[in-house]
Amino acid sequence: MFAPENPRGPEGEGGVLFEEGEDEDVPEVLLSVLAQHGQVGLCFYDSKDSKLHFMTDSPDNHELHLVARVVQEVRPNVFITSAKQERCMTRFLQRLASNPDYKPEVVIYPYVDFGLEVGKQRLLSANLPFLPASASEKDKMSYLSSCISFDSPLMLRSLGALLKCLDRRRVGVELEDSSVGVPILQFGAYTLKGIVKIDSDTYSVLQIFKSELHPSVYKLNSGEKEGLSLYGILNRCRCKFGSRLLRQWFLRPTQDLAVLNRRQEVIRFFTSPQNSDCLSTLQSSLRNIRNIPTLLRRMSLSHTKVTDWQSLYKTVYSAVCIRDTVRHLPQCIKIFRDITEGFSDDLQHIASLISRVVDFEASVAENRFTVKPNVDPQIDAKKRQMMGLSDFLTDVARRELAHLDPCIPSCCVIYIPLIGFLLSVPRLPSMTEKEDFEIGGLDFMFLSKDRLHYRSQRTKELDDLLGDLHCDIRDMETAIMTHLQNAVLQRSGSLYKVLELSAELDCLMAMSSASQEYGYVSPKIANHRRISITNGRHPLLELCSPVFVANSFHSTDFKGRVKIITGPNSSGKSIYLKQIGLIVFMALIGSNVPAKEAEIGLVDGIFSRMQSRESVSVGLSTFMIDLNQMAQALNSSTGNSLVLIDEFGKGTNTVDGLSLLAASISFWLKKAPVDVPHVLLATNIHSLLQLGLLPFSEMLSLLTLETALDGDELVFLYQLKEGICRSSYAANIATLAGLPTHLVQRGVEVSELYRTGRSIKRIDKASCDEKANRCKNIVEMFLKLDLDDKSVDVQRFLKEELLPSAGEQLNQQDI
Repeated sequence: MFAPENPRGPEGEGGVLFEEGEDEDVPEVLLSVLAQHGQVGLCFYDSKDSKLHFMTDSPDNHELHLVARVVQEVRPNVFITSAKQERCMTRFLQRLASNPDYKPEVVIYPYVDFGLEVGKQRLLSANLPFLPASASEKDKMSYLSSCISFDSPLMLRSLGALLKCLDRRRVGVELEDSSVGVPILQFGAYTLKGIVKIDSDTYSVLQIFKSELHPSVYKLNSGEKEGLSLYGILNRCRCKFGSRLLRQWFLRPTQDLAVLNRRQEVIRFFTSPQNSDCLSTLQSSLRNIRNIPTLLRRMSLSHTKVTDWQSLYKTVYSAVCIRDTVRHLPQCIKIFRDITEGFSDDLQHIASLISRVVDFEASVAENRFTVKPNVDPQIDAKKRQMMGLSDFLTDVARRELAHLDPCIPSCCVIYIPLIGFLLSVPRLPSMTEKEDFEIGGLDFMFLSKDRLHYRSQRTKELDDLLGDLHCDIRDMETAIMTHLQNAVLQRSGSLYKVLELSAELDCLMAMSSASQEYGYVSPKIANHRRISITNGRHPLLELCSPVFVANSFHSTDFKGRVKIITGPNSSGKSIYLKQIGLIVFMALIGSNVPAKEAEIGLVDGIFSRMQSRESVSVGLSTFMIDLNQMAQALNSSTGNSLVLIDEFGKGTNTVDGLSLLAASISFWLKKAPVDVPHVLLATNIHSLLQLGLLPFSEMLSLLTLETALDGDELVFLYQLKEGICRSSYAANIATLAGLPTHLVQRGVEVSELYRTGRSIKRIDKASCDEKANRCKNIVEMFLKLDLDDKSVDVQRFLKEELLPSAGEQLNQQDI
């Protein structure tokens, strides 16, 4: 390990920590796709790291689900395709245009731009800074064939159109000369093989990501920040590329056991308390890993700034520190072994070159690349001349003053880059017009701040003798900077290796930190169809709730794979479904999980039917969205999938909803056991079980969330148990929600009458029996009246006794 020579370099005591402008340019992603005869070829360019990604030709269905998954993950700004396209692509573009949340620009090129030979020639003509400029076409093709699969014609044809779009738009080189092409610094294979299928709705309902507007007025333009989400609580990354890689892991949960085991062994190491000091040391070094692709891109365009050299020096120095720390860790852990071997001596060489050549203190002061002493003798000699100029020019000015008009009190000789040496004298009060500036033996040059500048015979001799020292020094230092840039670019592979392994290490240590803080355990992951979670917890809700009741989940190969969960509203059914989905998801990105212990079989997809989108935003009814989500789960799930269904069938007529729900469950129960996915279904439609609509199957398991009645008050215990819920407890929940008591009581009355098949009497008008009784009473009162008795006041009787009763009866009839 070595130490920086300059304490005021990239970082040091009393120095300034210079941050690079990583967000100066908004990254742009351009995706080119060509679909023909059930095959798809695609590639995309990411301007943030100047990397070209390609995917070998792959089969896709008529809905282009593979292309949709790539678009969901890559989120391109520009979507490029051919004018001669199949109907499936036309439909796909229509769906893309109808999405209100994401609409990339669609670029259509003629079919000839997707020619195979056109693609190869454009690739050979591309700007590849890591290849020598003198490389022949044959050498280039030999190298490129080792980087790109030339056995994928559709991909190569889409590549030609992509390179055309890059050249036309001049992505990242808009201000450069037209001869400068868009640089391609890396090639990378892109694949979806072994990636777990999860659609955007499932990501939303599980709250894996959650964007919120940034509260700071200074960041309103930058838009969003991460809210309470799984990504938000696990992202403890120290460098930006670590955060980006972690997001990619979240978007690409994997079934690759080797990848998951590689991640788990590192997390287990760092979650051990005895390794906490090592974790802190490595995280401190990771803070200094800068945006290597941006630095190399600027170097390839000769746009390197002082802060770029500081950032690069800080990066390679920190990388060597990481390597030296990791060398003392168990080399049986693969990533430690990869870092020890992958962080090559090239890093030491780059750091040594920068340390010996770049004078950071002078570079910061002059805001330009400055070379240290003893690097180039010619530069040192010219700088010594520059340093001795001050006394020398003072002496020259003294001799010049002796030959000037005595009315001129003083003069000085100054040096101005690109102009040369000049004699400067003060402007006298008598010098009002331009003609007054003329002095014998001197050539007037210009007036500046009441000082007149002249060229004399002596200053002309100084120009010839000393030349333009300042420009000469800058030109020579620029030449050295160019050599240094080329030396760094030739070792760019080592720097990309640093970025790759540092980002992976950062992600794993971030998840280790979260695991330690929240009490997660390492799950056992195996290539089987079982899922067993003991005392699992919801990773987000447990942070918001003072008390959280843990629940288990067990699904074997041939029993209990379809679980129907009943229980009153607010009893925790939806939370339980999301909890299982999140725990399985966390296991599939290699993270520890919130449970006492867990064994997770590899899952190939997580499907959901939960409320996630406003129907207005997609132009569909709520029930139509439900049906689309359910259709995806029914058609795409396999025996290795996880399906989460919450209250399906409530968006339509009760009988129709019940029928669809029963038919969907029966569809899975009637499948062969190896084809039945893990299904968790929460419902309040108790008739599904009470009417016996489902076939008997060992695959079916009935569960409920326990509650208790304390008098008239319903108490939620949130504990899962076997059985079914006999009542929805709607009245108790309505009381808890604050509905008026008389409304709740009337609801209970109507519910009881409906359940027992009795007629429901309205309370807003009298019943027929009550009307008959009132009429009978009026008749009896009138018959009892003795009209022969002169003491009887008939008018009073009609007003006070008969008419009020009749009027009341009449009013009630009107109601």
